[in-house]
Amino acid sequence: MHLQKDEIEKLERTYKLNLINSLSGVKPANLIGTKSKDGKDNVAIFSSVVHLGSSPAQLAFIMRPQSEIPRDTYPNILETEFYTINHVSESFIEKAHYTSAKLKKGESEFDRMKLEKEFIAGFHAPFVKDSPVKIGMKHLESIPLPNGCLFVIGSVEMLVLPDEAINNLGQLDLQHSSGIGISGLNTYYGLTRLASFPYVREEEIPDFE
Repeated sequence: MHLQKDEIEKLERTYKLNLINSLSGVKPANLIGTKSKDGKDNVAIFSSVVHLGSSPAQLAFIMRPQSEIPRDTYPNILETEFYTINHVSESFIEKAHYTSAKLKKGESEFDRMKLEKEFIAGFHAPFVKDSPVKIGMKHLESIPLPNGCLFVIGSVEMLVLPDEAINNLGQLDLQHSSGIGISGLNTYYGLTRLASFPYVREEEIPDFE
């Protein structure tokens, strides 16, 4: 397949949607949990969480354009400032996927998809209990993107993860925690650790053939 821009734009809508969404490869699968000021819980799957920096620790994710009737995740973040990022593991892929459904405002995906929530150390937003890696976040800033989406930036306020999944260098073993990834909108992949290489210094680059 070899497509020029004008040919891409002429593709059938669903075909083009699936193709373009899968071009970036496997992305992390995370559930973002929020709670409104009046105590209504919400959780939704996202594949756009990215690392911004380690000192201070910051992560970001992309929020779709907000319609006249926005869904609960972003309004809850704006209201309360707090949200959670929870890694999706193999044991609850299907439940996590269906949180992408457009439910009625105020209806909890935790309840509808039978995902157990938990509150940890007084943190405002709910965590997904079965998630092996739980991250408590505080909203810092949202940057508008050219396509109408929002780049939502937050600071890492809390980490809850298994000690045995961390090596002596502080690296998280995603295979140990049965982490998964998403390609496109609805295809999920297991993660297998293939190799680990040292920090690269020019004088240590091997002689590749």
